[in-house]
Amino acid sequence: MAYSFEDFADESGVSRETLTDYQAWHALLLKWNRKINLVSPTALDDFWRRHALDSWQIWPHVPETASKFIDLGSGAGFPGLSMAIGCKSRGQGHVTLVESAGKKTTFLRTVIRELELPASATSERAEKITAAPYDIITARAFAPLPRLFAYAQPFWGEGSLGLFLKGEAAEEELTAASKEWTYNVETVPSISDPTGYLLKITELRRR
Repeated sequence: MAYSFEDFADESGVSRETLTDYQAWHALLLKWNRKINLVSPTALDDFWRRHALDSWQIWPHVPETASKFIDLGSGAGFPGLSMAIGCKSRGQGHVTLVESAGKKTTFLRTVIRELELPASATSERAEKITAAPYDIITARAFAPLPRLFAYAQPFWGEGSLGLFLKGEAAEEELTAASKEWTYNVETVPSISDPTGYLLKITELRRR
């Protein structure tokens, strides 16, 4: 049986208002995906598990004091828009979504505007954005960890936390990254994908 909106509501335990924002995001994604390829039809059919739950699972790991977020390679907003919905619900924080594909950036800006989310979207490439520290750095399916760390490093501050969704190759990528980087990592099993992980990265430094 397919994972449903009701399943997501039960598992996430978020407020009715937050659920309404997820539904509005889903509706906009369905509408836009008919014109531009934001996500594959198969993935769209499994939106509530593969996208909503997968993205939402990051939020319980976000410290209450976090206020400055950046999401690298946002695509259709996973997990960046989910972080923005969380910030809206909490009444604190702003998310910068980084997506170099112009049509996807336009979609992100539409969702941000219609849902009145505390976020902004840029079509600049990550390496072109002015370096500045962020509290939270997120990414999903953006790049292998050695490259992802290189993209993330300009946004790393003393207390920054990287929250990166990874698949079954997570351990291999961590091993490869350790040749170039030092870091602390907590590996959390994914609640949406039995082969996936949420990697919580702190103290990122180039060797």
